[in-house]
Amino acid sequence: MAHTITLIPGDGIGPEVSSAVVRIIETTGVDIRWETHYAGAQALEKFGSTLPEELLESIKRNRVALKGPITTPVGKGFTSVNVGLRKALDLYANLRPVRALPNIPARYPELDLVVVRENTEDLYAGIEHVVVPGVVESIKVITEKASTRIARYAFEFARREGRKKVTAVHKANIMKLSDGLFLECFRKVAADYPEVEAEDKIVDNACMQLVMRPEQFDIMLLENLYGDIVSDLCAGLIGGLGLVPGANIGELGAVFEAVHGSAPDIAGQGIANPTALLQSAILMLRHLGEREAAERIEKAMLKVYTDGQVRTRDVGGTSHTDEFAQAVINAMG
Repeated sequence: MAHTITLIPGDGIGPEVSSAVVRIIETTGVDIRWETHYAGAQALEKFGSTLPEELLESIKRNRVALKGPITTPVGKGFTSVNVGLRKALDLYANLRPVRALPNIPARYPELDLVVVRENTEDLYAGIEHVVVPGVVESIKVITEKASTRIARYAFEFARREGRKKVTAVHKANIMKLSDGLFLECFRKVAADYPEVEAEDKIVDNACMQLVMRPEQFDIMLLENLYGDIVSDLCAGLIGGLGLVPGANIGELGAVFEAVHGSAPDIAGQGIANPTALLQSAILMLRHLGEREAAERIEKAMLKVYTDGQVRTRDVGGTSHTDEFAQAVINAMG
């Protein structure tokens, strides 16, 4: 089956890791045509918009995109392209599998969990305004619709992937209305999936438990802001953001992306680790039904890490981006 995929190379190290991942995917023989589009500062310079309409139309048409990292200015400049994409395409489910890789020093080398994050509302939506000079108000919005559909996504994912438990993470002891609604929706949906264990934890306790006994979690379901924080915490347990994949999924399409930054300080040096984007591409291939190709790449990547001969600098080696990509290609046979 032929696929047309929107490719957003990103900026900083984005074009380097994107190029490496495309090479690996093309080695599998999957029939893919890439439509390359730009976002962020590059797009602003060329088209006058950080999210050109041509890019959004491409994703709506193709329903799948692979995205490299894009710089978001801190405290000034344009708003987050990632948030903009999620809003424009209603990519309501953020999926972040966290699994330790062989031969990578990690606090929990057996860890294997999935973070499912609601992607469209909550404080992270950035609805805020100045009340009077020196006083800023941020508005937290939680709706029954968004809370119900993200809970259903988490339980459907559990059923499809053979996961056994979903843990809702909240602060309903204090925010009894907003987080209380999120928890109520979770419990209603859970009743439709009796084969999947359902539990809930207060967010501060959940963070402590992640540090002490993370193996107790299988799928973690969180509101937008908690999910943003906890997903990075989980990545830190297995070696950092450079090793974990990410996906933003909705009815209009799905964007698979590296969740780490654009690392402009090492851009152009050919030393970036493409693993995060490669793992995102593996998720993408599974999403497309190309499970055999996904398995081939995953097995080859794991073999490269198990052998330990080819490592990029961030994980203690001296190999370059292209050398890592070639090692994965060679391991596919």
